[in-house]
Amino acid sequence: MKEIIQFCQTAFGPVVVVFTVFNLLTIGLQVQIPKVISKVSNLKFLGIMLFWGWIVGPALGFLLTLIIPLAEPYVMVMFIASLAPCAPFLPPMIERAHGDIDFAGGFIPIASIGTVIFLPLLAPVMIKGISIDPIALAKPLIMTVLIPLVFGAILKTYAEKVADKIFKPVKLIGNLATLTTIVMALLVYSKMMISTAGSFAMLSITIFTVVMAFLTYRFGFGFKQAERSIMSLGMGTRNIAAVLMGVMVIPDRDPRSVAMVIIWTLWTIILAFIFSPLYSKKQKPVETK
Repeated sequence: MKEIIQFCQTAFGPVVVVFTVFNLLTIGLQVQIPKVISKVSNLKFLGIMLFWGWIVGPALGFLLTLIIPLAEPYVMVMFIASLAPCAPFLPPMIERAHGDIDFAGGFIPIASIGTVIFLPLLAPVMIKGISIDPIALAKPLIMTVLIPLVFGAILKTYAEKVADKIFKPVKLIGNLATLTTIVMALLVYSKMMISTAGSFAMLSITIFTVVMAFLTYRFGFGFKQAERSIMSLGMGTRNIAAVLMGVMVIPDRDPRSVAMVIIWTLWTIILAFIFSPLYSKKQKPVETK
């Protein structure tokens, strides 16, 4: 068993990279570039994305660290996660919520691009006492988040048959990498995850997720219900792949920080799975008018 854990410790980093690349490539293979451009040219859409994703999100994360007594590793994860909206597992949740797929086609890539831009810029400012090189943080995000996303979108737009042909294998690899990442994390960090009991880490994750999802759905700024449901799911969940990459570049990182990221992943998957069908129920009365 000791040898297995040692192997997982060595392989965890590369597996996280595979998990990140293939999950973002899966999203890219469902995105048409013209739809993204149409969203980018919509100043209202961009302004609301900026407001929820990189003003309200970080402000809420910072507020929670003031109210809830969290250990330093958990505070760092809260700050990093607050800058990275939209989980890679969002597409199946969108189907459960009966969300607007075209809206998602613009929302998901813009959320990923925003994360690549703002996470390296704001994380070093929010996390005091630790030297984080913004360029060192940006490089893995560009390589593992932005490039796979853009490459997949290019294929979907200009070589749709190829994109459709490789979509299922890419998605399968992404799912397997996700499962492998979780299993390895449980083996390596299980004791650390158990030790979070009583640390308020789970409470802070739950409050952040629920508050962000509620606010973005309640205050839709004129968006339709099927669009607000995607905004809510996207801003309520986090791009855990980007958060993991952010945590991994922290010098002498505390293992508890990785444990909190894994807990955040598992718990938000559960919450999104439970709440996503509720959005579709709210949509029905609107459609029958």
